[in-house]
Amino acid sequence: MSKNYQIDELSQLIDHTNLKPFADHAAIAQLCQEAKEHHFKMVAINQAQTAFCKQQLEETDIHVGAAIAFPLGQTTIEAKVFETKNAIKNGADEIDYVVNLTEVKEKNDAAVKDEMAQIVSICRTHHVISKVIFENAYLTKEEIIRLSEIAKEVQPDFIKTSTGFALSGATTEDVKLMKDTVGPNVKVKAAGGIRDAVTFIDMLKSGAERIGTSSGIAIIEELKEYMRQNGVDEIEI
Repeated sequence: MSKNYQIDELSQLIDHTNLKPFADHAAIAQLCQEAKEHHFKMVAINQAQTAFCKQQLEETDIHVGAAIAFPLGQTTIEAKVFETKNAIKNGADEIDYVVNLTEVKEKNDAAVKDEMAQIVSICRTHHVISKVIFENAYLTKEEIIRLSEIAKEVQPDFIKTSTGFALSGATTEDVKLMKDTVGPNVKVKAAGGIRDAVTFIDMLKSGAERIGTSSGIAIIEELKEYMRQNGVDEIEI
């Protein structure tokens, strides 16, 4: 079912992202300022930047999103739990954590589910949004389906395609597969390689309800120009 979006509603679908390991305070302050100017939903940053971002975004409705066990996911559940709690203590409104791909490959669904359940439970307790990063570039379709089925049981707020650091990022095929499998109660976030308005819209049409990108400004400006040229203030998606 299609929906009409005004430009601010489209901006509110974007997680404005700077996950570069060398990002200094000036770069992160700029990220936060850009998020204010364009009213993006969230700034996506490495966990160590959480408190600084929270300060930068004080008295706004823009969320701070901390990346946990990023980008490899290869830490223990205990380490991820501590990192999640620490990020929330420092002001995180959203948590994006990377699954343990070794356990996925070993078909150890119990461990994958336990990790997901623990992190999602912490987020729920603190009224923080939870997102589970699959890293689809390294997964088979069967593994994507299996992870989505686990998420359907655990019910995080979102499942997410990619970190943006792998060989490839989001595809419309994977977004649709994830959404079809996980059902209506869990949302899908597409991230990785989304750099223009056409790709942005294609991801939404495929079932994504949040987009992670470092190209949010360019995408919104492209959408604004389309609206100007066509004399409309809404886009049907």
